[in-house]
Amino acid sequence: MAIDIVSKQSTTTVLYVSILSVDLVLCRGLNMQPREWINTAVRIIEADFNRSADTHLVPYPLPAFPKIHLYFKDESSHPTGSLKHRLARSLFLYGLCNGWIHERTTLVEASSGSTAISEAYFARLLGLPFIAVMPKSTSPEKISQIEFYGGKCHLIDDPTAVYDESRRLATQCKGLFLDQFTYAERATDWRSNNNLAESILSQMQSEVHPIPRWIVCGAGTGGTSATLGRYIRYRRLDCGVCVVDPENSVFFDYFVSGNCELRCARGSRIEGIGRPRVERSFLRDVVDLMVRVPDAASIAATRYLSQVLGRQCGGSTGTNFYGALQLIADMHAEGSEGSIVVVLCDGGQRYQHTYFCDSWLAQQGIDITPHYQAIQRFVELGVKPSWSGERSPSCCLSAASR
Repeated sequence: MAIDIVSKQSTTTVLYVSILSVDLVLCRGLNMQPREWINTAVRIIEADFNRSADTHLVPYPLPAFPKIHLYFKDESSHPTGSLKHRLARSLFLYGLCNGWIHERTTLVEASSGSTAISEAYFARLLGLPFIAVMPKSTSPEKISQIEFYGGKCHLIDDPTAVYDESRRLATQCKGLFLDQFTYAERATDWRSNNNLAESILSQMQSEVHPIPRWIVCGAGTGGTSATLGRYIRYRRLDCGVCVVDPENSVFFDYFVSGNCELRCARGSRIEGIGRPRVERSFLRDVVDLMVRVPDAASIAATRYLSQVLGRQCGGSTGTNFYGALQLIADMHAEGSEGSIVVVLCDGGQRYQHTYFCDSWLAQQGIDITPHYQAIQRFVELGVKPSWSGERSPSCCLSAASR
């Protein structure tokens, strides 16, 4: 299938556009030498980073568990509204500094939406065409945001075919497949540069328990858990990384078995996390524990958390929250105290037609009521439920952390 790419090149060197009261510098090609254009592109991305404040660390009250302090690292406050803003910035810098992205490169990405939104944002900063290859099930809100930033959406029926279709389109356009699933773990500077782990631990310094017992995240590319696990080991911290996994994903089974040939016939309903194959950026050796969470529990947790926080969160945040509740129960049962940090991946505005839509839940055959009630009783009254899903054996932490 042929796709017409509309060139964004112009005879203007730099075009300033005011969007949401933020001046975005669009790098437009004008007979620059290749290194000169790359230098300008890197400077523009770095300038955008310098204009953006760090994301917030939000405490969450646990009245039934006063000795356990829960925090949410709110990545929805990035300019493009999600955790993937960090990844997109890293992928663009990685491509530029490796000499893969040039003045007229068409960029292609396989995505469930959030990474593509952030990449479309950076592509527009540099004046480059961008195509997102996504499943047709991607929320219309995400599609709209990609198009708002000037990207094109190429929707396909089979979620497992996004990789091959992205490569085909990149070849057809003589462009670059950014390939977040391969490069996420290596594009991110895991030792410093205010990565997610460094940001969390810096913000925790003045808290009662500055070193979290656990940091909880999901895995889509695996880049987030790789950054967290590597940084924690690099800093020699007594902290565990717990990765949650939804239905229709192979990461949990891969973590337990080590079989990298695992495949899943369908894609995850929890957008942004869970994959039908083992991605190269998912590094099981830096993960300490995995929890498999049923989709109904993820969505119930999303809705409960959104009500308590007073604003809507995305489905993957609900998955993270449900996994964190199990860790809270463990700590309470052993009589220990400490802190847990949960990654709040994105806001719920992107999921009005899915996780916050009762008719969509009915179509999917999902009943969240028992999970919602169990979560509410546990958080507010301390009544431990029978947890749904599975847990892997815990990998080695110090005796104080078990």
